[in-house]
Amino acid sequence: MPADGLIILDGATFFFTDHCGDVDAEAAEGFFYEDVRHLSRWLLFLDRKPIDVLTSRTVDYYSARIVGTHKGESDTPPVTIRRDRFVSEGLHEDVVLRNNTDAPRTVRLELEFGSDFADVLEAQQGGPGEGRGNRRVDTGAQTATLHYERDGYKRATVLSFRRRPTRLTSKRAVFDLKLAPGEEWSTCVDVIPVVDGKRRPPRHGCDAFGASEPKEGVTLDEWLERAPALATSDRALERTYEQSLIDLAALRITPGGAVRTPMPGGGLPWYMTVFGRDSLLTSYEALPFQPSLAAATLETLASLQATEWDDFRDAEPGKILHELRRGTLTALGESPHSPYYGSHDTTMLFLILLDEYERWTGDDGLVRRLEPNARAALGWIRGPADLDGDGYVEFRKRSRSEFALDNQCWKDSKDSIRFADGRKAEAPIATCELQGYAYDARRRAARLAREVWGDDELAEALEGEAEELKRRFNRDFWVKERRHFALALDRDKKQVDALTSNLGHLLWSGIVDDGRARATVTRLIRPDVLSGWGIRTMSAEDAAYNPLSYHNGSVWPHDTALAAEGMRRYGFRDEAGRVCIALLDAARAFDHQLPEVFAGFQRDASDVPVEYADALTPQSWAAAAPLLALRTLLGLDATKSGLRRSPAVPASLGSVKLRGLEVRGKRVDA
Repeated sequence: MPADGLIILDGATFFFTDHCGDVDAEAAEGFFYEDVRHLSRWLLFLDRKPIDVLTSRTVDYYSARIVGTHKGESDTPPVTIRRDRFVSEGLHEDVVLRNNTDAPRTVRLELEFGSDFADVLEAQQGGPGEGRGNRRVDTGAQTATLHYERDGYKRATVLSFRRRPTRLTSKRAVFDLKLAPGEEWSTCVDVIPVVDGKRRPPRHGCDAFGASEPKEGVTLDEWLERAPALATSDRALERTYEQSLIDLAALRITPGGAVRTPMPGGGLPWYMTVFGRDSLLTSYEALPFQPSLAAATLETLASLQATEWDDFRDAEPGKILHELRRGTLTALGESPHSPYYGSHDTTMLFLILLDEYERWTGDDGLVRRLEPNARAALGWIRGPADLDGDGYVEFRKRSRSEFALDNQCWKDSKDSIRFADGRKAEAPIATCELQGYAYDARRRAARLAREVWGDDELAEALEGEAEELKRRFNRDFWVKERRHFALALDRDKKQVDALTSNLGHLLWSGIVDDGRARATVTRLIRPDVLSGWGIRTMSAEDAAYNPLSYHNGSVWPHDTALAAEGMRRYGFRDEAGRVCIALLDAARAFDHQLPEVFAGFQRDASDVPVEYADALTPQSWAAAAPLLALRTLLGLDATKSGLRRSPAVPASLGSVKLRGLEVRGKRVDA
């Protein structure tokens, strides 16, 4: 995303423009509603010239203000223009002109508009939408309607003007104005998406700064008030904590259906949708701070669990989705995202989060309601997830869609599974962290079976399977020559011997034998892996390493946070603290807002981390990573008797206290 871009959002609805507030879309820019771009052109001119911007910034995550003048005017421009905009379902924009002189002024204001109705998947690849469009102007109603049709699928965008333009055409609105000395003139426009014949007008109108945000459920103020209060002598940590909570609030989506409580979407701009892996891990990271995210995520994903085989969507009974889309390509069956099930980890993460949620909240009612879904998930793990019956879960895509994923683990780019010498592994592939998740999911489901579902037989069977998996894993995945666990086993069951951050997930899951834990931790904190800002996705000593590679050398905040929590699990508190401090230092360097991913260059005396081009910001599991780091530093775990605390906070952070943590219905401090 461009550094000078301006984004405001309301869940899955967002408006992405340049800093002037204008759009002439080439990629992600535009006004998107339910995965379709409803505005691809939105340009404002004063006397046929673009605006010279004085200030441009968001006010809330769903609102922004832009102030500018005549471009190229003198040092004291005679006319200023203000654009205030609000996203809430539809889009509302106020335009205010002011004559700052003691003489009358004649001004022409022009707004050019248009839409290519590109599906978000097309926009992500830099292309426009296909299909036929037409435009209708109703000068009496002061509206312009942009229609779109593609193989029977229809959408529209209605532009409604409060003041009658001097001239309104299918492409522009023109206002010819005579401003008296000191006069202020204003108008506004509503941009209304039309989906399935239903208009979705904005819920905010003129001058709505300070109004309640458009989210269903709690407001931002209520959201922040519900979170534990952080008291710390470290101002940077305090600001990072607050920004994390604000970003998580902004990224909440309500996908529809029976579940009306907002859950976390993926991130801006491409993944403001139900995104299984991201939503599950974000909810886990944020659980002690905002447990409602986990409940909404679990219930939403359960309602969309696969019940049948479907090769096009990589669906199998019991599987939890990867991604849900509502755009044109999905509606026409050209993409498999209705939803798409091409991830091999979400089903296990679903069970892991279900157990962790019950530990923190004591909400066994939800666990009982989702028992059928949990049993179906276990059925998938114990059956279709293991393609060849060897006891390991491995993936291989079946879908032939161009949008289907080759690698269905968290590192899901095409080139992410590499040998140490740089060769790509061939599917079916059993990555190491998937085995860790399978182990942890069985252990956690066993606890729920015994303590909530009253099924001791299932609990014993799952515990036995977990112990056997752990024993075999530590034998088959340990690379003796390199003294670390392999990234994966390939189609021939050969060890994919690259050294990667996936080792941190193994510690988090608990699948590592105690005798190999120290070697695993030590390997993760060596300089070829720990960059000083976080843990690299691949060792700098392996052939495929590139600090600017998406999954082969970059640093992902959530990945680093999980590794630190895994170190804590095995008792390596000093090492966990060192990793957490690196991550929090990175947050400080990124103005307290961690991006999805950043470059894996070594930290040096400049103390400047390098950005990764096109990283999503804000992004949910990156926003929640500092919250998990806080849990790791304070040593927090929920038990039936309440909160267990075991703090190991590095001296550099000073004092750290969380007030009002909610644990099984009670508020406690840490």
